[in-house]
Amino acid sequence: MEAAPVKEIERVVLVPAPDFDEFFRAEYRRVVALASVLCGRTGVAEELAQDAFVSAYRHWERVAQYDDPAAWVRRVVVNLATSTLRRRARETRAVARLAGRRAAESARLPAVDDEFWCAVRDLPRRQAQCVALRYLEDRSITDIAAVLGIAPATVRVHLHSGRVALAACFGETLDEEPA
Repeated sequence: MEAAPVKEIERVVLVPAPDFDEFFRAEYRRVVALASVLCGRTGVAEELAQDAFVSAYRHWERVAQYDDPAAWVRRVVVNLATSTLRRRARETRAVARLAGRRAAESARLPAVDDEFWCAVRDLPRRQAQCVALRYLEDRSITDIAAVLGIAPATVRVHLHSGRVALAACFGETLDEEPA
C-alpha cells in the first residue's frame, strides 16, 4: 500500500508594515486612555485597544488610505467599549435575577480613577463619548464628529448636555466654553 502524498502547508508570515508600526506606537497610549475613560477598567481598556489595532492591522491597506486612520481606530474603540458596557450590564442583570435579587439600576464600575471620569461614565453613552474625546484627547468638534460618525452640530448638543449634567453633579454653574 502506497502512502498518501503529504500535502505541504503554506506558511503565512505577517510582517508589519513600517507605517503601521509607527502609527501603533504613536496612538496606542491615547487609545488605551480613551477606552479606560469609557469603560473604567484599565485591563479591559487595554484589550479593547488591542482589538481595535488588530482590526486596523488586518485592514491596514484600506485604513492607511483614510484621511485620519486614528479616528477610525478610535471609532472602533468607542464601539467596542459600548458593546462591553452593554454586555456587562446584561450580565449584571442576569446574575441579579438568578440570585433572586433586584437588578441594579446600572452596572457600577469600580472606582479606578477620579470622581470626574466616574461621573462621565454615568452620562448617557454619546455624551460620555463626546466629553471623553473633548477633554481627554483635546479633540475639536470636527474631529469628534469624524470619530463618532455624527454631525458636528450633534457633537455640540451632546457636549453641552454633558457639561450641564456634570456641572449639576458637582454643584457648579456652567460657564460656556467656545466650540
